[in-house]
Amino acid sequence: MLLVIDCGNTNTGFAVYENTNCVGSWRTSTNISRTADEYAVWLTELLALRGLVINDIKGIIIANVVPETSFNLINLCEKYFEIRPMVVGETEVDLGITIDIDDPKEVGADRVVNAVAALDRYKGSLIVVDFGTATTFDVVDADGTYRGGVIAPGINLSLEALYNAAARLPRISISETKTSEPSIKISKVIGKSTKAAMHSGIFWGYIGLIEGIVTRIKHEFARPMTVIGTGGLANIFYDATDSIDHIDEDITNAGLVLIYKRNLPWK
Repeated sequence: MLLVIDCGNTNTGFAVYENTNCVGSWRTSTNISRTADEYAVWLTELLALRGLVINDIKGIIIANVVPETSFNLINLCEKYFEIRPMVVGETEVDLGITIDIDDPKEVGADRVVNAVAALDRYKGSLIVVDFGTATTFDVVDADGTYRGGVIAPGINLSLEALYNAAARLPRISISETKTSEPSIKISKVIGKSTKAAMHSGIFWGYIGLIEGIVTRIKHEFARPMTVIGTGGLANIFYDATDSIDHIDEDITNAGLVLIYKRNLPWK
């Protein structure tokens, strides 16, 4: 079985795959102080809940955008799983795509991995919109070339900035479910309360961001393009705009599985 690790700025995901089937997935907050031992205790217990043990894992691949966590994640793999992990971004790892930007080393591992999976799952030229800590738009040509993209502040980052910079604005949350907070899925633009006005600003502001950037990318690229949304907040916007063609929630893990298989045998 394969363990895939996706370390993002906010959360770190772990998932176990048997061929292309996910048999278990878990998420924890990204913490640069978390040691390999702490990861091991937490992960061993979660594996056991799925009837799995450490020895079931025969390979590991990591995509990491937080360099400070690299040592402890690699130490986890080598100390407890006795496996040298495949790390996206290392020169010996063949991604299977061409990265056509000024400095290919600058592009985040998660963005490249998303591009790999998108090319495998969809036809033609693509835009992958990832709603994470940052909201990213990545452009992939039909011939398998990563052309670059756009990085904008993420939704939660924008909400925190509003709360921290404006003394009288409350902290509001983003939720897809019905809670004590009003849902961010709204139909009216004009808010009748401070919270409603903030929800409207974030929701319709990001709809404008999505539609505006997608339109400009398509105009600049001058050819038909398919738009894929991913990330935990993608579903919030999908029904409110025609700019997103598909939602693909597991695209990052799928890309990691593809890259791992491409680079076998691995030692």
